[in-house]
Amino acid sequence: MPAADASPSESSATSAALAAALGRIPSGLSLVMWRDGEADRVMLASWVMQAGFDPPAISVAVEKSRDVLPFLQQGGRFVVHLLGSDNRGLIGRFAKPTPPGTSPFAGLDIERSDCGAAVLAGVANVLACRATGSCPAGDHEVVVATVERVIRSDDSVDPTVHIRKNGLRY
Repeated sequence: MPAADASPSESSATSAALAAALGRIPSGLSLVMWRDGEADRVMLASWVMQAGFDPPAISVAVEKSRDVLPFLQQGGRFVVHLLGSDNRGLIGRFAKPTPPGTSPFAGLDIERSDCGAAVLAGVANVLACRATGSCPAGDHEVVVATVERVIRSDDSVDPTVHIRKNGLRY
């Protein structure tokens, strides 16, 4: 039956079923980091995936209201930390905005990438990227980026796999 013909109880059941089904799509968890003037910036991302072989490319889905989007749409350079199972402690640190006057990077051991973005010690897989294009995807923008360099790669670390309870919200 088409959704327009569904009764209110059927459409809410369909919506609940859709949310549950979409939430079962596994994703990794990654930290997208960039430098904004003198400030280190970060976004926790659950929709990062490989997008091409030659040149090697990834895609990152970014909510349209995020302040990183214009930076990426202008070809910004950034790093992606592919969080491993041993990095779960970083998720809470970067999941929510930090209070004014504090830094989520406080107390962390960081190095600098070629573009100046923070590279966290203890994350086994880190990629240096340059955004090359984007396309709209509803309330998100899918940004495609070329992987310019592998900063760190260790295949002995299992990736963090994220399953959401509701596939219609974070």
